[in-house]
Amino acid sequence: MLGRIFTVGGYTLLSRVTGFARDIMLAAILGAGPVADAFFVALRLPNHFRAIFAEGAFNAAFVPAYAHVQGEHGEEAAKLFSNRIFTLLFASQIVLLVLALAFMPQAMSILAPGFTDDPAQRNLAIELTRITFPYLLLITLVTLYGGMLNVMHRFASAAAAPIFLNLSMMATLALAAFFPSAGHAAAWGVLISGFLQYILLAGDAKVHGILPKFTSLKLDEDVRGFFRALGPATLGSMGTQVALFADTIIATFLASGALSALYYADRLNQLPIGVIGIAIGTVLLPEMSRRITANDHEGALASQRRAFDFTLLFSVPFVAAFLTVPDVIMRAMFARGAFTKADAAEAGATLAAYAIGLIPFVLIRSAVATFYARKDTATPVKAALTGVAVNVALKVALVGSLAQIGLALATAVGAWINLLLVVLFAVRQKFFVFDRAFVTSLAKFALAGVVLAAALWLAARWSISALAGQASLRDETALGILIAVGAVVYGGSVLLLFGRRWLVGLIRP
Repeated sequence: MLGRIFTVGGYTLLSRVTGFARDIMLAAILGAGPVADAFFVALRLPNHFRAIFAEGAFNAAFVPAYAHVQGEHGEEAAKLFSNRIFTLLFASQIVLLVLALAFMPQAMSILAPGFTDDPAQRNLAIELTRITFPYLLLITLVTLYGGMLNVMHRFASAAAAPIFLNLSMMATLALAAFFPSAGHAAAWGVLISGFLQYILLAGDAKVHGILPKFTSLKLDEDVRGFFRALGPATLGSMGTQVALFADTIIATFLASGALSALYYADRLNQLPIGVIGIAIGTVLLPEMSRRITANDHEGALASQRRAFDFTLLFSVPFVAAFLTVPDVIMRAMFARGAFTKADAAEAGATLAAYAIGLIPFVLIRSAVATFYARKDTATPVKAALTGVAVNVALKVALVGSLAQIGLALATAVGAWINLLLVVLFAVRQKFFVFDRAFVTSLAKFALAGVVLAAALWLAARWSISALAGQASLRDETALGILIAVGAVVYGGSVLLLFGRRWLVGLIRP
């Protein structure tokens, strides 16, 4: 499992690195004004639907079902099952695309009502969203092919595919002078990347003989079982996306730049979520599904516990850094061109609020895997919807005094509610055990995080005076110093608290 985690995590890290290069270009060219806000709405809308129907609900329902059909009935049955799901998925996405393109003005009035007072910005958001929305159809098929390949323990192409989004957008932004606006250039980059990702995944699926084909529809027991799991999973994914939709809707009423601050803060927050949380969760779900199908429940629990340890080991440094030095990080990453230091300060404060919920963000994929692997997509919905209810209520309560920072803080609190309820439900059903070893491990990670946070805070204060006379690259140099200090302090803390034997056992159980 470790090798597959590093495969997914490595490609995801490369995706995030190229994503940062893309965001640096976006910040320099678009800045944080009306055109940027219009583009981020155009980017968010198809991504919200993707998270609901593709990466979220679909993967949760499809991967265990496909693994079960393959394990119980063989390759031919699995191929027939995937053909039927592909046909249904393609048809539903075509209908959604046609409706979205036809009724985009009405949808924009609901999803970005704050743009109503600025007709030019509203029309730009509609135009850009019509360009980006077909991306949803392509990326949904990419998710299907990726899920099938993951069951075969083929993770590389699906993990590498998002790199095309970054490269495509960078290419079109470099040619922004040939488009009506930089927002148009970025939007066309999103759509072009969808075709590139589709070609990559479809090609890999074809090479391995699993590329689905159109077939006649028949609701056999396997397909009905898939839909029984898909319904609750969609509700669970929809709950999270409703909270993010609420961010988009509310932020359109805030001062210009609020949506951009949310975007750039979320992009940094997504680095550990994608590289660590999603990578480990992606590998863990088929692993647990396979073990539970083979009635190896102890092995499934051991895999999940190991996934938790990996996740916390690599996530704690991000929590410490985002809480203590978010301003330095934002200035070093994005404060150039049209993106000012004032914009960086707003985004940094938003990042700190997101960071409060970073631990549940990265752990939730591994936590719900124990239910999804057992084809129970209903139980996580209860936790997700409760978390969303708290999240949305807090958004309304906090946005007036804290603006977009309040939106991020509400998201963090909702994430904690979601994770704690999922863990509680798992413990009640004896899918997870809070033994002494696990509690001790949590305490050691917390202590290592506190030590690291203190070291980063002190190093940041020192770097302000030490670099005061430096004319250029001051923030970039400060960030480099903080990374070096953090690596030494955190590495030493983990080694002292856990010991070499624990580290070796984590790598080689």
